[in-house]
Amino acid sequence: MDILITGGDGLLSRHLATALLHRADSVRVLARPTEDTRWLEGQGVVIYRGDVRRPETLIAPMSGAWAVLHLASMMGTWRPIEDYRAVNVTGTENVCRAVLARGVGRIVHVSSWKVYGMALGEPATEQFLLRPFGEPYSITKAAGEIAVQRMIADDRLPAVIIRPGALFGPGDQLNFGRIADRLRVGRGIIVGRGDNALPLVYVTDVVQGLLLALDHDNAVGQAYNITNDHPLTQQRLLDAIAHEIGARLPRIHVPYQALYATGAAAERLALLTRSQHQPVLTRLGVKLFGTDNRHAIDKARRELGYQPMVDLRDGVRLAAEWYRTHSEPDGWAAHGAA
Repeated sequence: MDILITGGDGLLSRHLATALLHRADSVRVLARPTEDTRWLEGQGVVIYRGDVRRPETLIAPMSGAWAVLHLASMMGTWRPIEDYRAVNVTGTENVCRAVLARGVGRIVHVSSWKVYGMALGEPATEQFLLRPFGEPYSITKAAGEIAVQRMIADDRLPAVIIRPGALFGPGDQLNFGRIADRLRVGRGIIVGRGDNALPLVYVTDVVQGLLLALDHDNAVGQAYNITNDHPLTQQRLLDAIAHEIGARLPRIHVPYQALYATGAAAERLALLTRSQHQPVLTRLGVKLFGTDNRHAIDKARRELGYQPMVDLRDGVRLAAEWYRTHSEPDGWAAHGAA
């Protein structure tokens, strides 16, 4: 089958393209005009240059495609919410309209676990209301998903919604890389007691969930959590990463409320000074690491046959192997928690 992936040369798109090629699908990728796609091209992936914010650039890559895996989103940058909305909401609507216009058979929309909000007190199921934390990525990912749900109902959009956990794996600089960088330079801290669950999932398990959503006839119109329901606690994750990269185990506990207040103050200062750089500490970062977040995958198990295949401790080892190979001492830097 001819499969289009929006999202360029990111961690998930690389692993997804590899899996599709291994099962003999033809893969095409929509990448931004300036994005480096040499690795994908070397694997035999056809590259289309475009932008989900520009509907006219979606026509060619959609032509003849059987399905679209919509990964493209804005995340991890200190930008106004209008910029996030242009990609995560309007861009998603543009992709969905192009799917309808070109007669594409299915679209798998990648949402996020963050649409539920955080610290819910129980494992989130797909029936939970979307109550995202008040920051641009979470707000706009929820709004983008609502737009997809509306088009499923009103326009018969053949869509499946996937809500993955916080994915990590070899090549991950956003989640694993930032934590490892801080531990490497001795700046690792534990937010609160450290016994809270972190909603991590290994990247190939997310790929598994996406392929199941692509293939199952009855998945259309449904939303599924795709994560690992045997999470590591914050303390166990930090200890595991430190052990694998040869760093000191973090032992300093900082009270959650104090750190959250500091993050809020840092954000206010950045806004007042119109800083173009994300603060070292943010409320989102503190909430991500310091609250308990679990997600149920019973529906995905029952309806898709999904089963996490990579134990999270093994995933840490695999990600650390890549990190040790590709990180240079002069390049180590302390990144913000968010």
